[in-house]
Amino acid sequence: MRLYFRQLIAILLLAGLGMILAIRGIVPAISQVDSDFPNYFTAAKIVANGGDLDRLYDDQWFQEQMRHYQIGRQFEGKFSPFPPPTALLMVPLTRFTPLNALRVVTVVSLFGLIGSIILLARILAWRLVDSSIFVLLSGYAVLNALRLGQPYILISACCVLGYFARLKGRPLIAGLCFGLFSPIKYFPLVILIYFAFRKEWRVVLGGAIAIVAVALVSIGVMGWKIHQDFLFSVLGNHLTAHLSMQDPFAVSFQSFDTLFRRLFVYDAASNPQPFVASAAFASTGVAVTKGLILAATVLTLVRLNRVCGSAVGPSIGLLGIVTLLLAPATATYHFCLLWLPIGLLIRYFLLEGAALFAYFVLGAYALIGFFPYGRSNLFAGRGALGMLAFPRLFLLFAMLVVSAYFIWSRAGAVPSNPDAGAGNKAL
Repeated sequence: MRLYFRQLIAILLLAGLGMILAIRGIVPAISQVDSDFPNYFTAAKIVANGGDLDRLYDDQWFQEQMRHYQIGRQFEGKFSPFPPPTALLMVPLTRFTPLNALRVVTVVSLFGLIGSIILLARILAWRLVDSSIFVLLSGYAVLNALRLGQPYILISACCVLGYFARLKGRPLIAGLCFGLFSPIKYFPLVILIYFAFRKEWRVVLGGAIAIVAVALVSIGVMGWKIHQDFLFSVLGNHLTAHLSMQDPFAVSFQSFDTLFRRLFVYDAASNPQPFVASAAFASTGVAVTKGLILAATVLTLVRLNRVCGSAVGPSIGLLGIVTLLLAPATATYHFCLLWLPIGLLIRYFLLEGAALFAYFVLGAYALIGFFPYGRSNLFAGRGALGMLAFPRLFLLFAMLVVSAYFIWSRAGAVPSNPDAGAGNKAL
């Protein structure tokens, strides 16, 4: 009876999450073009129509092209800070109208969503209903990725597929999956770097093949100059959170860069009430905080890989969290990338018999997915209280701290191979 009740609750929860997905994600995506998607589609139209590709990072010119192609007239558009290969993403769809192209992207993303659910169920040894609930608990990540035509669902699906291929003894294919989107979005590159440290060279080789292939196609189609502009003019600004046409104080892009700007940088219009007006405090705070987090993460990974026979799963979990935590700016849709890392961490804790840690991480992940950010945004620009405007950032930090604490305090008594299957366990 108790098992039946739990299954009923799971089905009802999945039905509720499915309705939210349909109403707030799928329906808007097939009904109208919102922001973000016009940036990808305009770049693809410029490539397909033989436009002046060397001017892709000229924001004013790019916006003029968006108006010329009648894409997202009510939105401001730009290609920066996207890497040049991003312009090729939607070239096959340029013969469609913007709305029909978005509909195609939505369908592809839904296939990626379903595929991720199925593969995660097999990787984590969960039931399909549990895997479905887990993925949909990412909330705004899925909804906004669909509504805004972002590629992060597909990128996450490729990471999941890559991990599954590695488990099945297909390291070259795994690397190809991790490397495919690395020249466009950097997240999978972190996983490849981790496998390089583990000396899993066939995975790294597959990743290198995919990265080089995408780069060569991009250079062949668009020429070298736009790639040179990206490397020497755009990339540095992106990594230091200097984004053109973006409010540097916007709490929607939650990061330590924005947090310390809010606390220590005075701006008469955007931030008239910092906690302490000192630009030096802001830059130093960002550097010290990120440096400490990175150093602590490296030490934790070293310990984990020493005491655990095969610690790939929890290591990728930690790397997924810290990559988003150190990013110069994150949006809600970026958190689709946490499906694999958080799932692996939860499974690691469950195998360790640490259910409390597993459910803490799951709860923080779900809270990130459905937090009422409109409420927390009200604290932005109110001195020290401005820290309350960054719930997503601090929830990520809490997951990292809790995971690292467990590894340092209790890691060691692990199964002989925690990356292998462990039976069909529910969440």
